[in-house]
Amino acid sequence: MAVPTAQTNKPKVKTAVFDLDGTLLDTTVDLALAVNHALEAFGLPRRPEADIIAFTGNGIVRLVERSVPEGTPRELWQQVFDEFKRWYGEHALDHTRPYGGVRECVEALLAAGVRCAVVSNKADFAVQEIIAARMPGLFGAVIGECEAAGIRKKPAPDMVEAALERLGADHEGLVYIGDSEVDVATARACGCPCVSCSWGFRSREELVEAGATTIVDTPDELRRVLLSMDA
Repeated sequence: MAVPTAQTNKPKVKTAVFDLDGTLLDTTVDLALAVNHALEAFGLPRRPEADIIAFTGNGIVRLVERSVPEGTPRELWQQVFDEFKRWYGEHALDHTRPYGGVRECVEALLAAGVRCAVVSNKADFAVQEIIAARMPGLFGAVIGECEAAGIRKKPAPDMVEAALERLGADHEGLVYIGDSEVDVATARACGCPCVSCSWGFRSREELVEAGATTIVDTPDELRRVLLSMDA
């Protein structure tokens, strides 16, 4: 009988790169409150929470662009955007929490030797603050929107590539985890497997329509899939 070696027990997935909003953390309430506060501050109509969540995924600039009424003058949009950033900067942690079981999932991956990172189209200041407050010490790289540094937003592969560089990792054993069509496209651009989470900002039907092929319904299922899959 063959004697197992240390290599036998190593995970086939070596690096897990996570989206933030709707994947690791439920940021729904704080995003919706911030958008509607900014809209109301300038006499614009509120948006239903469901609309605001449907507008997420491409960063806060696109979020506010989609939230203001069509035809809003650029100068007014800029004022709404500035107020959104100010308010969200002060209130991003009021209601935001990890989804139940997500922390345990990441901890299990780390214990198995999987490197973990976060990449998000959310503004970098908010990403750093939220991760530091709600899931500290779990990720070897945390990257928010930083196009000014020449790193394009998702679905371009740049943010994942930057995370790999910070981790000292390559594409071998890479898997990307997210909850939206942007994440499916990001994994495709990186040439790596994607695991899509149905508990986030998109329904299972929307994920399938976006081309998702591996969909999980709970963080525990995510853990089991990642620790058993070929990447």
